[in-house]
Amino acid sequence: MNPILQKQPAYDVAVGQVTRNKVLRNTFWLLALSMLPTVLGAYIGVSMRLPMLSGGMGFVIFMLIAFGFMFAIEKTKESAVGVFVLLGFTFFMGLMLTPLLRHTLGYTNGGQLIMTAFGGTAVVFAVMASIATTTKRDFSGMGSWLFAGVIVLLLAGVANIFLQMSALSIVFSVLAIGIFSAFILYDVQRIVNGGETNYISATLAIYLDVYNIFSNLLALLGFAGGSRD
Repeated sequence: MNPILQKQPAYDVAVGQVTRNKVLRNTFWLLALSMLPTVLGAYIGVSMRLPMLSGGMGFVIFMLIAFGFMFAIEKTKESAVGVFVLLGFTFFMGLMLTPLLRHTLGYTNGGQLIMTAFGGTAVVFAVMASIATTTKRDFSGMGSWLFAGVIVLLLAGVANIFLQMSALSIVFSVLAIGIFSAFILYDVQRIVNGGETNYISATLAIYLDVYNIFSNLLALLGFAGGSRD
């Protein structure tokens, strides 16, 4: 057999590994960068006391804007424009944290709760990303189950807009933290295995995982440890 042909499979594997590592590295860098407009949006929303829509109509408007951004990101992900659209989306999502942050800062230990939620989210991300990049276990089969879990969360969230049940809110937050923690495993491993080759799309997916873990962990900490004394 031609020696060149014998070397070709090994060469293809090496090139594929380099490409996957590059996508993963660019994803983590863009994810870190996306936190800046998120923090900026949250700061502006809280400090300027911007009015936020609430209730069923507020939820519908939020979903329309969020999905509009995500559609635009997917359309522009092959160019540098996609990065700026993604950063615009993360700024918007930072603004959407305003009601939760205001509520949390109403506690005497609100600042501590926010830092605890931030630290907890960082730990969850680090652990799940490490597992996804080192384990030989295949998590690709989790996709359909996780998607079904998100649908359940959406339905529960809509129901609680009208029911306003504290118990349901707690269950919702616990489930959301579990589901989106598992999503980090799934999304990071997709990059590692070559299932996701665009770092902008990959960043969007992991950003949403991290965002949902943080917001639900903060809400849960407020329920469990918020103090108004």
